[in-house]
Amino acid sequence: MSTAGLERFSINQMTVKQLSMPELVEACGESGVRGVGLWREPVQSYGLEATAKLVRDAGLTVTTLCRGGFLTAIEPRERAEAVADNRRAIDEAATLGTDTLVLVSGGLSAGSKDLRGARERIADALAELGPYAERHGVRLAIEPLHPMYASDRCVVSTLAQALDLAERFPAHQVGVTVDTYHIWWDDTAPAQIARAGAGGRIHSFQLADWTTPLPQGVLTGRGQIGDGSIDMREWKAYVEAAGYTGAIEVELFNDGLWARDGREVLAETAARFVEHTR
Repeated sequence: MSTAGLERFSINQMTVKQLSMPELVEACGESGVRGVGLWREPVQSYGLEATAKLVRDAGLTVTTLCRGGFLTAIEPRERAEAVADNRRAIDEAATLGTDTLVLVSGGLSAGSKDLRGARERIADALAELGPYAERHGVRLAIEPLHPMYASDRCVVSTLAQALDLAERFPAHQVGVTVDTYHIWWDDTAPAQIARAGAGGRIHSFQLADWTTPLPQGVLTGRGQIGDGSIDMREWKAYVEAAGYTGAIEVELFNDGLWARDGREVLAETAARFVEHTR
């Protein structure tokens, strides 16, 4: 297929999770895709060093590694385990050659209703992890998730909340991920994107569309580009006006896409990206 318009496109591995690591790399070559966002679990399954060699030999750029985070535990042992796991994630990102580890911050601990306290525990962990990441050439990118995930997955629901956390630390240590799926509803988000850009804190930009009805469990509701309610050009314009010139990942959790041939989904996603962002 033509690679015109794909210069900044990156396919997030979760979009085509049915492909094995070698199949993903091969499909990227067939589709003219030069960027890939990887996930820790399939990387670990294939082998960290083997994955690093595979993508390097194929000439692929690893745009992000997903995911670190889940830093809201109250119990000291659980908190220590979470920080240790995030240190491992930083090590993995460095080995893969990406400078960005995406953080899903974590939800409320069982029985807790304290959102502010949970956010403060994230900040406490970032104070430890930020300098460690810097030493490894990795930036931490806090990803705000749609409020429907606040209880169990991410107490950081808006870009403003993410930036309030990130701005406690140097921009080369901690920034944010801008993901259309999670922020498109928020009329304050464009101003927060400008704020993030002014501080050099847009570390990752991801696209997914909003389609309804949401599936049971809601995690797999991320729609193919062009199938839903989000104006991708509009959001791309916001991040570009804020100075972002990096890769643009498409990250889709979608049972319908996962049931199809992964190579076809990747080619379709690349074509939709060009159609809806140029």
